[in-house]
Amino acid sequence: MADYLTVNVVTPDGLVYEHHARLVVARTIDGELGILPKHAPIIAPLEIDEVRVKRTESDTHVDWVAVNGGILEVRDNIVSIIADSAERERDIDVSRAERARMRAEKLIEKAKEEHNVDELKRATVALHRAINRINVSKHH
Repeated sequence: MADYLTVNVVTPDGLVYEHHARLVVARTIDGELGILPKHAPIIAPLEIDEVRVKRTESDTHVDWVAVNGGILEVRDNIVSIIADSAERERDIDVSRAERARMRAEKLIEKAKEEHNVDELKRATVALHRAINRINVSKHH
């Protein structure tokens, strides 16, 4: 078996990321998960968070991907992440993410004033996604 992982991040828009890695770290709903080569097969739901990929070329080469939830599957040294949306740190439009953050914060305030629980949940998820993108962009 290979001494590296093949990492794929796929969204409905297609392949966002594909590289070989020594280590992948992702946040599942049960906590942080580190994946090394020869990891046992697993399927886990992901939180809205960053995925860290330590590439094979060098110990200091790390890629960051903002993942907005989804599923992680590990099988035969292949790490597949299927997400509604995902962006590499270098592809994030920071000003757009900042505008999304501000929009979500305003929606949260409005939803709290109106006691609209559903809108509050939606706006909170939107805020979390925007903050995740902003945080990941800082790794670039």
